[in-house]
Amino acid sequence: MTAQKCGISPEYLESAEENIPTSFLYSLLLSANPTRTMEDSLPLSDKVFLMESRIITELAEKDESFVLVGRCGSYILEDKGCFSVYIYADPKERIKRVVEEYGIAKNKAESTMKKADKRRETFYNVNTGRLWQDKDQYALCLNSAELGDELCAELIVQAYLKYNETHSK
Repeated sequence: MTAQKCGISPEYLESAEENIPTSFLYSLLLSANPTRTMEDSLPLSDKVFLMESRIITELAEKDESFVLVGRCGSYILEDKGCFSVYIYADPKERIKRVVEEYGIAKNKAESTMKKADKRRETFYNVNTGRLWQDKDQYALCLNSAELGDELCAELIVQAYLKYNETHSK
């Protein structure tokens, strides 16, 4: 939805949302141009986050349930009764999955996984001021390597239904 609203490709959006410019000089350079508005001066990753936040908030205000994966959704929707889930697994199991499901060469799987995690962590931490892996901010945390995908999905549905039952009164 964000790619469509911004008029850019989903691939470009994906790379933009997880690449945070952290250079102070970059920020100064952008702010030095007096003809730019504040939003024009924002790095693309910030613009993407703002647009995604608006879209996510609009979806939530429609009073319909939906599943959102990532995008700082737990932060954006925390005041709207969001049921947030953190799914994790030990690195060895995750590397195995990267090789088997995504076809990444075994000798590159660990570095690929670490780079993706670092980009996601930075995106989350910068945009929320919180720590991505802080499990205290999630309603439910599941180890997918121990439980498997199917059981995780079942547990999430059951926990959500119970949560929604107690929080919608």
